[in-house]
Amino acid sequence: MKLTELFDKGEFVITSEVGPVKGCLRSKDGGAVPQCAQEAEMVRGHVHAINVTDNQSAVMRLGSLAASVRLKERGFEPVYQMTCRDRNRIALQSDLLGACSLGIDNVLCLTGDYTSLGDHKSAKSVFDIDSVQLLKIAKGLNEGRDMMGNALTQSTNLALGAVVNPNFEPLDLQLLKMEKKIEAGAEFFQTQAVYDPAVFERMTKKTEKFGVPIQYGIVIVKSPQMGKFMNENVSGVNVPDWIIKEMGSVSKEDRKKKAVEITLKLIREIKPMVQGLHFMPLGWSDIVPIIMKAL
Repeated sequence: MKLTELFDKGEFVITSEVGPVKGCLRSKDGGAVPQCAQEAEMVRGHVHAINVTDNQSAVMRLGSLAASVRLKERGFEPVYQMTCRDRNRIALQSDLLGACSLGIDNVLCLTGDYTSLGDHKSAKSVFDIDSVQLLKIAKGLNEGRDMMGNALTQSTNLALGAVVNPNFEPLDLQLLKMEKKIEAGAEFFQTQAVYDPAVFERMTKKTEKFGVPIQYGIVIVKSPQMGKFMNENVSGVNVPDWIIKEMGSVSKEDRKKKAVEITLKLIREIKPMVQGLHFMPLGWSDIVPIIMKAL
């Protein structure tokens, strides 16, 4: 089901993120269930859809389209993440047609991380187009034409999502880009990780006029070291000192419990401002059901 249909019904939409395996998946192979499917199973019944990352942080993995199809076969609703880093406009359009043909209903359009962050640092980035242009192209495919105006034999029918960063300064520039994404075709937004409700409230007061549903995105902070690393290396994210101190105040064995406590505190403050939640648990998908039950 398209997430836009859920938003239209007034549903509070919950999604969680998984990363594809660094290896091959073949339908004829039995045995162990791949990690991305294991994580998806942990949140089954607690989320509406599963985001599938596209070579996240420029680390080479199984493609998000193949992983999305495998999750769809297991009864999950995937959100196929697509970045502009690795493919030109021809390949991106072709993959969007492929996604629709394989039963994918939801696409999240992103520009993508630089290859210097990943495990193939000498790889050449493509960035033929950016996320705004990708949204415009995807909207055109939904309307039955390619980027050059050529007619399709059958149009796509994809719900198109995008990302917004409430932490960005100056915020007005980020909101201008958000508005451009809406004009291009974005129908819902997932936010970058935010750990300050006041920062989030500042953004939502200015985005109410857009009338587009927003999901609050939260990366689960798993340790004080992770919080410090994010502050030093992840652009546009600020993990407050109080979270770093709280995570450092407990033993390693109690960190999941503390992470649940912190995440619940943030969600309860921000939840009234948004139309959904997007979890980025980074391997701790088992705490998502605990959080959802507490909510």
